[in-house]
Amino acid sequence: MLKAVIFDMDGLMIDTENVTYQCYRKVLQAMNLDMTKAFYTTLLGRTMQATEQAMYDEYGQDFPIHETADQVHQMMDEQFAREGVPLKDGLIELLTYLKEHHYKTMIATSSRRERVNALLKENGILDYFDDVICGDEVKHGKPAPDVFLNACQKLGVEPAEALVLEDSEAGIQAAHNAKISVICIPDMKIPEEQYANKTTCILDSLHQVIDYIEKGLS
Repeated sequence: MLKAVIFDMDGLMIDTENVTYQCYRKVLQAMNLDMTKAFYTTLLGRTMQATEQAMYDEYGQDFPIHETADQVHQMMDEQFAREGVPLKDGLIELLTYLKEHHYKTMIATSSRRERVNALLKENGILDYFDDVICGDEVKHGKPAPDVFLNACQKLGVEPAEALVLEDSEAGIQAAHNAKISVICIPDMKIPEEQYANKTTCILDSLHQVIDYIEKGLS
């Protein structure tokens, strides 16, 4: 019986991934470098440590990763301050449905807590969730299962009683490793077959999750 729904954040709840990618391209262009979309999608859902190593492998060990990330985040912050944080279609409707039907809810993200708070607190999204668990609060990040297993523990549910909503291959693998059913709502990348086969289903948008839950109850 489904008791809890666990949400990823970037690319799933908020439309940040394409903004992040475009900001990286702008910062890198000033360094006479570029970032392909194919490379950026390999970073989705990964821990900061894994992302840093991938950047070093791609651009060299002397690549100023921390300065670059700071510039990207500043550029994103300025854009969000001007335009607001872009929520994914169907998010509010889904969160309202889950709250009204007394499902437990959790954010389980690779992002740091201060970033989660900065992106979600002002628009009241955090009020819909029972708790948040972040990447810097677990020993092993996605694709390890830690963040989702810890989420279940915090919510007081078994993995078989939970459902994960993800957009990234790393997140799909993490849920699979945790033995939790996972629905993928792709953002910048359709999952490769080996990951798609580990999902319960792949949906076009968050709007369709309510139908999925109600069909499971019928």
